[in-house]
Amino acid sequence: MTKLQVAVDLLTTADALALTNKVAPYVDIIELGTPLIKSAGLGVISAVKAAHPDKEVFADLKTADAGFLEADLAFAAGADLVTVLGAAGDATIKGAVEAGQKHGKKVVADLIGVENRVERAREIAKLGVAFVEIHAGLDEQAQPGYSIQTLLDDGKIAGVPFSIAGGVKVDTITAVRDAGADVAVAGGAIYSAADPAAAAKALKDALVK
Repeated sequence: MTKLQVAVDLLTTADALALTNKVAPYVDIIELGTPLIKSAGLGVISAVKAAHPDKEVFADLKTADAGFLEADLAFAAGADLVTVLGAAGDATIKGAVEAGQKHGKKVVADLIGVENRVERAREIAKLGVAFVEIHAGLDEQAQPGYSIQTLLDDGKIAGVPFSIAGGVKVDTITAVRDAGADVAVAGGAIYSAADPAAAAKALKDALVK
């Protein structure tokens, strides 16, 4: 079953809690976005985990160096999953995985900015990450001709556990599930909606049809 992950790309702990309190019943994983953690600090991880102990909390650190140290900090703060950049060196990814093993938690490699996603996904899968995130960032999504289909194709071809982030909406989420994604990540489709709870419920309903 494909899990639903909400990406919380807000900037304060209060705003993050206000959103997650609305959408938590409909999501499996709560992702605290990179700008949120940079703005609010590691305390936002602890606050959201305390508010939603039954959810997996995903700290989107996008670590590029000092893999063990950064992941260790996030896991100690209460994160269940932490991201390391797929473009980082193998030693950085391995360090983050070691921190995950220390805490009994998981590391995800984010392929944002990686040229050959299929090849790198296969390499990283051997380093002990839980899955790779095939991710088109906000800047890439804004480019003319962007399509989520390229992410789905890469995930299917790579043949390793993967999540999809980048333009997941109610009309694309079934394609994400059908491509075999472990996790579908929705950000703006939820937090920019007039009724975030209804938007999250609609995504979850589409997933489990």
